[in-house]
Amino acid sequence: MSAGTPNILLIQVDQLAASFLPAYGNMIAKTPHLDGLAERSAIFESAYTNFALCAPSRFSMLSGRLASEIDAFDNGAEFTSSIPTFAHYLRALGYHTSLIGKMHFVGADQLHGFHERLTTDIYPSGFSWTGDWTESTEAHSNDARSFTLAGPYLRTVQMDYDDEVAHRAKRKLYDLARGEMLDDAQPWHVTVSFTHPHDPYQCRPEHWDLYDSDDIDMPTVGPIPEAEMDPYSVRLRKQYGLADLDLTDEQIRRARHGYYGSVSYVDDLVGELLATLSDTGMDDDTVVVFTTDHGDMMGERGLWYKRTFFEEASRIPLMISWPSTIEPKRLVNNVSLVDLLPTFCELGGDARLAASVDTLDGRSLVTLMTKGADDSLDDVVYGENLSEGATAPILMVKRGSMKLVTSGCDPDQLFDLEADPNELVNLAGHPDYATVAAELHALTSARWDIEQLGRRVEQSQRRRQFLRAVDATSGRPDWSHRPPDQAGQGVLRDGVIYNDWAYGQNLEIGGGS
Repeated sequence: MSAGTPNILLIQVDQLAASFLPAYGNMIAKTPHLDGLAERSAIFESAYTNFALCAPSRFSMLSGRLASEIDAFDNGAEFTSSIPTFAHYLRALGYHTSLIGKMHFVGADQLHGFHERLTTDIYPSGFSWTGDWTESTEAHSNDARSFTLAGPYLRTVQMDYDDEVAHRAKRKLYDLARGEMLDDAQPWHVTVSFTHPHDPYQCRPEHWDLYDSDDIDMPTVGPIPEAEMDPYSVRLRKQYGLADLDLTDEQIRRARHGYYGSVSYVDDLVGELLATLSDTGMDDDTVVVFTTDHGDMMGERGLWYKRTFFEEASRIPLMISWPSTIEPKRLVNNVSLVDLLPTFCELGGDARLAASVDTLDGRSLVTLMTKGADDSLDDVVYGENLSEGATAPILMVKRGSMKLVTSGCDPDQLFDLEADPNELVNLAGHPDYATVAAELHALTSARWDIEQLGRRVEQSQRRRQFLRAVDATSGRPDWSHRPPDQAGQGVLRDGVIYNDWAYGQNLEIGGGS
């Protein structure tokens, strides 16, 4: 590895609200490994997803562009091969790139620039989850089982998946420490992506038992009567099957208990990866990035899951550690997932590369992390919601503490998060905020043509719904990724001397071989 060029380990989890981590002020969650990472990281206190839904959020993060720019409208939208990702840019900078775990790629390309992918994806790769603005209740939506079946479980399919991701990720790190690369100076990037703490709100007994039920906090803002809800929240509750569900306090507390347990489970998995980095001696030369794709409402305002711009679903954890270069600090600047691509390019040695192909929506965070300030950043982040239930584009712009949500069909929402962190007072139309509202509207208009965007989404939905229907009757293509069988790797075969095999790739403590 060339001097000053770090390895990059990106650890992404799924549906983790920033407010459920001690690093962001939570006093209940037990996450010792993430707490330790936070102590040596730049912590972004105002980090946001650009789309509070799995696939579009990840496609934006990978491409450094808003979902509307790349037609990533919902969980059934294709991520086309012609869109460069940070894996492509890092390869151009000489990195070896590996993907392990969930990335929710839809389409025939299941690599998107990574040299290798060591697990299959956990979700479908076809158009089966295509959004539909004409449906009031989405066919694949959540239901009451989120609450009736919340609790401790010996095993779930998501535990199976994440345990396998952790195993293969650790093995990859060991292989890298052995000098698996042909050129030992070659830096590496590894993305490890877990599916927890995504619902179901279920966890292993040992993680459930970390918490006493009486200590589980209830939502800060309780259910809001439908007559007082914003129109989109009313539609969203119906989409999720929550409209006619009268949850008891015990059901709410039990679901949150399971979520806390899943957060602790993820913390253990992260701890295993960080321990592997330390044991192999690669920790000083590796940038560790921890984040998620979006949050979870977890009962706030009577809402659950995601697909909304309220803070619990859209504000995310983002921590970046590089022991040799980045001093621990807290940063209040508005940043978002699209900033990772240009950040990785600058870390990799060429900040200009990020702007050499596309006009990106992200900005590098390196100066902000290393110097604590960056006058070139405008402190503005953008978010989109174009998925089922939206009915029309729903768009967010946040500058400073002010957040504006506009829509092609709903009234505006304007919140001052400094004065009103729970977003209970809609300031849209308030005369004292007319100037800032106009300025945020100008940013919105400069970024999007809402009517044109709405037509594009509807056309995309019709195309994919047609293809889905054809596939259902005549057979659909199988785009799922088939990873290599690691059980067959590293074993002794004919023609190799036993001792050469048995002693040839031992990894000493501290990374020596």
